[in-house]
Amino acid sequence: METGELIPHLFRTEYRKIVSVLCKRFGIAYLDTAEDVTSDTFLTAVQVWGLQGIPANPSAWLYQVARNKALNQLQRQKTYAQKVLPAVSAQEGSAEIDLSPQNIIDSQLEMMFAICHPSISAEAQVGLALRILCGFGLDEIASAFLSNKETINKRLSRAKEKLRNEQVCISMPHAGALKERLDTVLMTIYLLFNEGYYSQSQNQILRKELCWEAMRLCTMLIEHEPTNQPVANALMALMCFHASRFDARLDQHGEIVLYEDQDTTLWNTDLISKGGYFLHAAMKGGLLSRYHLEAAIAYWNTQKEDSTQKWEEILQYYNQLLMMAYSPIAALNRTYALSKVRGAALAIKEGEKLRLTDMHIYFALLGKLYEASDKKTALMHYQTAYNKARNVGDKNALLKKMERLS
Repeated sequence: METGELIPHLFRTEYRKIVSVLCKRFGIAYLDTAEDVTSDTFLTAVQVWGLQGIPANPSAWLYQVARNKALNQLQRQKTYAQKVLPAVSAQEGSAEIDLSPQNIIDSQLEMMFAICHPSISAEAQVGLALRILCGFGLDEIASAFLSNKETINKRLSRAKEKLRNEQVCISMPHAGALKERLDTVLMTIYLLFNEGYYSQSQNQILRKELCWEAMRLCTMLIEHEPTNQPVANALMALMCFHASRFDARLDQHGEIVLYEDQDTTLWNTDLISKGGYFLHAAMKGGLLSRYHLEAAIAYWNTQKEDSTQKWEEILQYYNQLLMMAYSPIAALNRTYALSKVRGAALAIKEGEKLRLTDMHIYFALLGKLYEASDKKTALMHYQTAYNKARNVGDKNALLKKMERLS
């Protein structure tokens, strides 16, 4: 692999590890310094490897250079001499930074809980997760949030300042606080996956890399015994079931393929099986969360038969989900399930009560429900959906529906 290909790959896989280890060693107050040191390490790699070639162990080279840069940087700072050095000197191996595989894993887990601290907003938590734990650049995060680089930079800076002011420790929460903090971490992972599953980007509907990163973070939780809780397994099951249909969700032009039109031979049976494994693990303990209900719905959506029993199960799960955690998307999806069980007329009546007039998919669903009984009204709703849609793929799919009807 050439330097130009290897370094971006290593940035994705090693950036989060280096930042997490450095922050665990020196504290959340030095998060900006840890990011600067890590970025500078990769810049040095570009310069050195371009002249001297790729070292035998690129990851170890990065860790060693980052370690040296971190110590040099902190030693130059007055606050280091006054506050950090006495504490560091009092510890065994004062000049060492533990880069053992276990400490790298532990540091990432602890960083996950630190940046998902309830003192900062959910949006900021996802942004920090993308930046620190997933290695995304500011431009990529801005694209994910339909924002600009300057706005994202300010948002993340405010969040970091809040963490510093709160003196958040990079450590696993104690047993009494673990459940509440785990809920926050899981919600951050859930939002990250959702952003990838239906991207708000102008040019992309599905951003698989965001989804894979969310699944990687959840895997870390499941592999750590204290956080291997039923609710974490339920979220993992949900993501596996959704990810199993990635290849069928978009056509060759990048346009979304509706569920009923998907080529089921493209569904990933390995991911469906893994989803079943995690859903079974989630059943232990008697806890029922929104992730359990959504995973159960996603499971039925991986079953190919289009039976009344299937849609009745899905409808009942949506009824429970809306009582537990209402969301407009869940309400719309329930309306579609209702149409499969009780017919389009009742679904239209229920759907129009929602009045989600700021969402293009609301009008797209009404268009679908009206197709059989009133093509003129269906066309009107599809046109409204087209006008409100921001994604090119969505617009093209709606245009095809209007052309077919007219």
